[in-house]
Amino acid sequence: MPDARICESILDLPGSRIRVVTRASADIPDMIKLWFGEGDEATPAFVRKAAAAALEKGETFYAPNRGIAPLLQAISDYLKRAYGAEIGSDRIVVTASGMNAIMITIQCLIEPGDSAVVVGPIWPNGRAAIKAMGGEPRDVFLQPQEDGRWKLDLQQLFDACDETTKLIMINSPGNPTGWVASETELKAILDFCRERGIWILSDEVYGRIIYGGAKHAPSYYTLAQPEDPVVIVNSFSKSWSMTGWRLGWIVAPPRLCAVVEKMTEFNISHPTTFVQWGGVTALNDGDSYIEGLVERYSRAADMVYQALAPLPRVKLAKPEGAFYAFFALDGMTDSLNTCVELARKARVGLAPGIAFGPAGEGRIRLCYAASLPKLSEALERLVPHLK
Repeated sequence: MPDARICESILDLPGSRIRVVTRASADIPDMIKLWFGEGDEATPAFVRKAAAAALEKGETFYAPNRGIAPLLQAISDYLKRAYGAEIGSDRIVVTASGMNAIMITIQCLIEPGDSAVVVGPIWPNGRAAIKAMGGEPRDVFLQPQEDGRWKLDLQQLFDACDETTKLIMINSPGNPTGWVASETELKAILDFCRERGIWILSDEVYGRIIYGGAKHAPSYYTLAQPEDPVVIVNSFSKSWSMTGWRLGWIVAPPRLCAVVEKMTEFNISHPTTFVQWGGVTALNDGDSYIEGLVERYSRAADMVYQALAPLPRVKLAKPEGAFYAFFALDGMTDSLNTCVELARKARVGLAPGIAFGPAGEGRIRLCYAASLPKLSEALERLVPHLK
């Protein structure tokens, strides 16, 4: 009797290499975990209290597919306040996390035989979503510079597109690189996609975590017109320390939002109702929290740079945004096994560069969103092993 079939496009997806490291290190006591993209502080109390109050009030019923009206309004108000962008609720859909936003967008835009160009090294889940839908991800890798920074070759990006290309995926500020696209680069990509009828999927979940005094990174919130082929993904996970809440949103043209709303019904019906009320409070009352978070992350970035950059084997530039140090380690050819070894010897959990695509091999990602005392202890443990 033949086996009932499972989708080949799903079976072929690789598992998370970061989780390979976590499983191999599960028995190690006193581990400092810097492998995932989150800090070690709980969601701020004012957000937790708002969600608890909503739960106590009985906000446990079905909600609109697009999200509750107060949250749609809070997102619109936040984007006006933080970015100076006028974006109405007809261009917003609330999602159950940034990843859910990416997956639903890919479901709406990619069919078997389509290609999507992905700017990497990049968090692997977005690329996997393209493959899951039968699409072909085409990698265009940022070029590492002598000073440790990264550069996008726009011509290489455009040359990777052909008649099958339906989408360009870009993540700025970038995970794992910390690279930030300039406004000039974003405009050039937008002009190209307008002319060719190609969608842009802009992952801007780290958009507020930017260093050097700017309020936000260059953004399609300020550059795209309402009908432009641009989908902007955002999440509550990073700027409001809400990773476990699974809440995010999409900004897109109204015609696509109507389709995303339909696909939300088929996927999850809507994000959890009382969680959305936590999101309302995070947006309305969280501006000073974000400012404090970015200040702390800036100090953490300096701490990591001062500890690692002088080491002869390490090449590292200060990140422009996000909260990762993605450093090259001279002589390393297997970042996965190196991270397993470092976990066992230094008791510090790091993410292997290969987890972010072949351009990440030879590098290691350290998430410095941890509290400063914990980060200091992790660096003291790591430095002897990186020498």
